Amino acid sequence: MTARLTLDPAFAIGDVDPRLFGSFVEHMGRCVYTGIFEPGHPRADGDGLRTDVLELVRELGVTLVRYPGGNFVSNYRWEDGVGPVGDRPRRLDLAWRALESNAFGLNEFMRWAQQAGVAPMMAVNLGTRGVAEAAELVEYCNVPDGTAAADLRRKHGVGQPHDIRLWCLGNEMDGPWQIGSLTAREYGRLAARAGHAMKRVDPSIELVACGSSNADMPTFAAWEATVLEEAYDQVDYLSLHHYFDPGTQDEASFRASAVRLDGFVDDVIATADHVRAKLRRRKRVNLALDEWNVWYQSRFTEPEDRGIEDLPPLIEDDYTVTDAMVVGNLLISMLRHADRLTVGCQAQLVNVIAPIRTEPGGAAWRQTIFHPFAHTARLARGTVLRAAVTAPTMPTGAFGDVSVLDAVATRDGRTGELTIFAVNRGTEDVPLELDLRAFPGLRSVEHLVLAGADPSIVNSAAAPDRVCTRTEKLPALDGGRATVLLPPVSWHALRFTPEEKP
Repeated sequence: MTARLTLDPAFAIGDVDPRLFGSFVEHMGRCVYTGIFEPGHPRADGDGLRTDVLELVRELGVTLVRYPGGNFVSNYRWEDGVGPVGDRPRRLDLAWRALESNAFGLNEFMRWAQQAGVAPMMAVNLGTRGVAEAAELVEYCNVPDGTAAADLRRKHGVGQPHDIRLWCLGNEMDGPWQIGSLTAREYGRLAARAGHAMKRVDPSIELVACGSSNADMPTFAAWEATVLEEAYDQVDYLSLHHYFDPGTQDEASFRASAVRLDGFVDDVIATADHVRAKLRRRKRVNLALDEWNVWYQSRFTEPEDRGIEDLPPLIEDDYTVTDAMVVGNLLISMLRHADRLTVGCQAQLVNVIAPIRTEPGGAAWRQTIFHPFAHTARLARGTVLRAAVTAPTMPTGAFGDVSVLDAVATRDGRTGELTIFAVNRGTEDVPLELDLRAFPGLRSVEHLVLAGADPSIVNSAAAPDRVCTRTEKLPALDGGRATVLLPPVSWHALRFTPEEKP
């Protein structure tokens, strides 16, 4: 039952884009209110931002945050969330049938992003609004002064432009659940017109077009092809969304969820490149996986089945050790596609299917899925290397026999540090033989492990550190080789650095 992993510097895939480790803040449930923003909380600052959450966001290593949705954006008037708070209207959010106070809006989000040390990824409403409103939002955010929208921002107390670089052209516009959903041809033409106008305001921005809401949509691939045929010249990225539900498949298939993500990404790349060839363009459109996570979606109550609520606690899933392993494996898949998949947003950041949970007026804590994300965001630097793996297999209902081991590596060209990210998706111990002879002069540093005797346990406010990453001694390399034992259903980061010269 031994697995083997071989690395070579020639197995390069591409460089790690820091924006791969993004997240997502939507006005949904308690992500914003009592999540990142709670005036009156003992740890709130003068702007009402929860500093305990800010500390965890920085520890998580998030680089980019998509805002304000999500389904929420398709019925959102950005003007409602700027200016004096006392003058802002209280609206009914149709996406989640919730009451939106607009106490937290664009400029509050940008202050939070600065405190958190993250770049913004702003979404525009192409559901109930259109070209003029999208262009005006770019003007409000990015033009220094001398125009109506820019001067309005200055009147609101923000003298310097926000200089937002990355913009989403709507959200999940193929979904019948979306307010203002469109056909592929309708959306592609609207995205092209909106993108053209937005880049007239600021030619330096980058635009993300909506791909399919998930790979199971009946229009998948045909949607992507049609949208790109209409908007290829205006857009820089095509979005992918995918959630992985433990409740809709056998457990082994869930543990192998990264197999599905690998295929999804490969299919979208192939579709985008087909359109590139068809249109005879040189530019390659890259991918933004700007919604992804484990989500117990089969437990979700649809908005139309609930009454109108104020801050309903929506999809506050508790994550297990197995879920954390799957999240770590999905990050491995994302790194494996680093040549084309360069933006990622785990959805969402706080409370709503999130790595961080809070209690109103109380504590904030790390869920199990926090740990593989935080360590991968911290350690994945430089060039991604493909791992040549041979390993035992396990049967799955969805994918047939799959390898119990999945892995990828990164090498920092500046420091020479090599990090292997690996998971054991199986239910038995797996000895892993490492062959690093192509990297002479390395020494073992540490072995980070997330595992548990019971893979179903979770963290909670009462036991916030029941599941966390432990550090183990990594066996010394002998002739560039070492063997490490990987326990069942576990995530790993193995670090090596160049020997110190005397």
